[in-house]
Amino acid sequence: MVDSLTEEGHEVVVIDNLDPAAHDGRPDWLRIDVDYQWGDVTDASVWRAALPGCDALCHQASKVGLGVDFADAPAYVSSNDLGTAVGLAVAHELQFSGRIVLASSMVVYGEGAYTCAEHGAVRPPPRSVGDLEAGRFEPRCPRCGAALQPEMVTEDAPVDPRNVYAATKLQQEYLCRTFAREHPGVTVTALRYHNVYGPRMPAATPYAGVASIFRTALAQGTAPRLFEDGGQRRDFVHVRDVAQANKLALVTPQAVTGAINVASGRPSTLLEMAKALAAAHGEGLRPRVVGGYRLGDVRHVTASIDRAVETLGYRPSVLLADGMAEFATAPLRRPPRRH
Repeated sequence: MVDSLTEEGHEVVVIDNLDPAAHDGRPDWLRIDVDYQWGDVTDASVWRAALPGCDALCHQASKVGLGVDFADAPAYVSSNDLGTAVGLAVAHELQFSGRIVLASSMVVYGEGAYTCAEHGAVRPPPRSVGDLEAGRFEPRCPRCGAALQPEMVTEDAPVDPRNVYAATKLQQEYLCRTFAREHPGVTVTALRYHNVYGPRMPAATPYAGVASIFRTALAQGTAPRLFEDGGQRRDFVHVRDVAQANKLALVTPQAVTGAINVASGRPSTLLEMAKALAAAHGEGLRPRVVGGYRLGDVRHVTASIDRAVETLGYRPSVLLADGMAEFATAPLRRPPRRH
């Protein structure tokens, strides 16, 4: 995003705390034409140094992924929700009036959309430990117990966060919307990212996306390991397409408010993604389905991108096979230091 915006003549200020969970020092690709403010979003003084003169705020700062366990909850709430609240409080202090583009997430939906042959659209409850332990991974109709057909989620679907990260992302949306209601001239576009991958992802950390975890395994000569049966459906969207969506949200002549799904529009299973990445890596390693589960995971969540196409002019351009072929050898952030 920084590259794309500066190359088109925009002046960019970046706040980043270089979280050691994802960084080993400053990245190698910093630009000389960008103002970097090295600090944490929970520190009001950092925002006061960065925000004056800005006519738009593109808020990407978050701790991501499922983390290790619930002990990570305070860190997620601090980085994601407290950091957002502090930034908005400074924006209030400085009388900011402009666009806010927020990096939200598809995790706010919980399970994706499903239909039952008998009962139509239904919302399955969280999968039980008993079902997961028994290898019954597919959600069932909450009314009749029948098998369900996964569908594409639209932005008007009910929100149902099912892990700490998801809860904090939804709270970010609520905080920004509240700020906009109380500040004339402020608009909020909440871009609900699906599974983002591409160059510069952090390596070797539980706080990265699944594509990065698989890529790190391959680089270490280890086959990617998939929970459940590998049939979980996701939408893997390349970082360049995500950057495109953000830029469009920032510069469209008329601000687009509300939630917008950002995805490729071409869902795949985790096993299909892992196979594409392993094939591109080219060392003969095949993904291994190991069973098991993570309780905070959902089974299927894929999105309709119709609203992004219609309102922003968004056009995702990177196919999964092409993106994974690039990602297999693309530079990642250095692994975090071990202490």
